[in-house]
Amino acid sequence: MNDQTSSDPVETGEVIEATPVSTASDSSGADTVLELENMIKNSVTTIDRNKAELKKHKEMLESALLNDEPYRLATEKTKEAAKEKGKAKMNVMQNPATRQIAEKVKDMTQENKDLLAAQSEYLREYARLSGTNEIEGEDGEVREIVYVAKLIKKARRNS
Repeated sequence: MNDQTSSDPVETGEVIEATPVSTASDSSGADTVLELENMIKNSVTTIDRNKAELKKHKEMLESALLNDEPYRLATEKTKEAAKEKGKAKMNVMQNPATRQIAEKVKDMTQENKDLLAAQSEYLREYARLSGTNEIEGEDGEVREIVYVAKLIKKARRNS
């Protein structure tokens, strides 16, 4: 069975010269890095293209919705209701007990973020030292350590 598609024809008689390398493992590692780099670059390009197309379609959808009179009226009612809800919330938040609870919620949320950041570092170090990506919790449940990586644009420095 032929793995090539009709859009990828092979010319007969074409000679491709291989570049000599010092060792097979160096070549394999370098080739893998280059392949990964190309895959990453291609995915960035595709994601950027999809984001632009998505933005265009969202704008078209929003335009269609705003041109519909019943939808536009419902949106205005929703905005008015949100304003009233905000005013009611402000009145409730004037109560010292409610403010104290809100502050406690804010503090606990920040504490959980800090704990999760610390746990991430502990897990990274545990996986490095133990050589495993699993850990059994106090409840006896085995959990897997996973990593999430993403690309962000590097800030340009003005020199």
